[in-house]
Amino acid sequence: MIGENHRPRFRAVSQEDRAALQEIVGEDALSDRRGDLEQHARDAGHFAGQMAELVIWPANAEQVAQVLRYCNDGQIPVTAWGAGSGLEGNAIPVCGGVSLSMTRMNRILDVHADDFQVTCQPGIGHKDLNEQLAREGLFFPPDPGANASIGGMIANNAAGIRTVKYGATKDNVLRMQVALADGSLIEVGSRSIKQSCGYDLLHLIIGSEGTLGIVTEATLKLTPLPMAVSSALAHFPDVEMAVEAVVAIRGSGLEPAALEFMDAHHVEMINRSEGMAMEEKPTLFMEFHHSNETALQVGLEFLEEICAELGATGYRATADPAERRKLWHVRHHSYEIMVRSHPGMNFLILDVAVPISAYPALIHAARERIADRGAVGYFLGHAGDGNIHIELPFPEGDERAYHAALALNDDIVAEALALGGTATGEHGVGMGKAHWMEREHGKALGVMRSIKETLDPKGILNPGKIFPQDVPELIHA
Repeated sequence: MIGENHRPRFRAVSQEDRAALQEIVGEDALSDRRGDLEQHARDAGHFAGQMAELVIWPANAEQVAQVLRYCNDGQIPVTAWGAGSGLEGNAIPVCGGVSLSMTRMNRILDVHADDFQVTCQPGIGHKDLNEQLAREGLFFPPDPGANASIGGMIANNAAGIRTVKYGATKDNVLRMQVALADGSLIEVGSRSIKQSCGYDLLHLIIGSEGTLGIVTEATLKLTPLPMAVSSALAHFPDVEMAVEAVVAIRGSGLEPAALEFMDAHHVEMINRSEGMAMEEKPTLFMEFHHSNETALQVGLEFLEEICAELGATGYRATADPAERRKLWHVRHHSYEIMVRSHPGMNFLILDVAVPISAYPALIHAARERIADRGAVGYFLGHAGDGNIHIELPFPEGDERAYHAALALNDDIVAEALALGGTATGEHGVGMGKAHWMEREHGKALGVMRSIKETLDPKGILNPGKIFPQDVPELIHA
């Protein structure tokens, strides 16, 4: 068992271990070369990298199971790796051991077109998956922006711009095959849309960040590609008016497929970097899907009326595919544009969510906290589902500024919790949000610990994550 202090003791990977694991996966699927180790040492967040001792690329579920069985017997930690696009240190192998990269398990196994489902391996990127599904007139709706792997999306319960209409990853997974710490392969969930048979192990695994098991196969719920699609932009004189419009649009019955907020700083940077000509004011990016073009146009006219009543200074809708792609390209790449526009700066990206009715209060409080500390924060997020990201810049290598950003992050998380929200809307807990787990979950955190110890008694699966006592002190990159 893990014991009272919850910190398992691991041993270093030996040459004998390396040889045994190579027997399982083959010589070309295992590496201890420094370049490979560094490539799997850090994610897209602000935490310093930590190298594993081995990187292993399994080819199938049986190899995953055998690797886990061997590592469990030998007390060697295993951290699954998807695309490395996480932001809270979720996939950093902080205890060394094995980084289990799922990138070679990237095939579609079966398209159940008549059931609007697909079964795939976890290493396929969601953009790559949707490119192939488009031939069937279908798509997997959750869209976190980056080409995150399906396994990584399941592990973190990723969401993104379309959550407001289609839900997060957890709402779009029906069945999974999962490798447990002891090497057992189990099936959870069912291809039946309605499921009411026993404990909901499917949703126990989703969002567990590879600490309870590693997904080796998933059946996902798909949606037909919409017949009519239009994007819209609305600009407002100030943040408060834009945020009030978010609540009004959600309450109007229009059902946007995406409803995104971006502050004037982001718009100005996008204009400069991408040659756009948007009003440099707080802006809502919206998208609407419908099966009927006439009904879509009626909805867009109603949307324009709502925005005008709430003080919009500009409004534009477009159904042109090229224009829509351009708009959503700049929204998806807004963080990269931000980084390019601030050379020598790192960013701590805040991720909280609240009930939609509390969204204006959250934004107001966050702006006050930032102003009180004399800091700078750039706001954008999935406003339609109450999720905000605030990018807090700090000079690279400046520990004092970094800790000031962390303190500001904590202030805003505390405000979100006070408003009935959560410390993380979609980025997951990893290391960065672990110290909020007890505050958010109370005694339920002990239940989570009991589940962890039942499914992974030796603690080999992604140690150093989620549970605050286990998280090591790692400085920022």
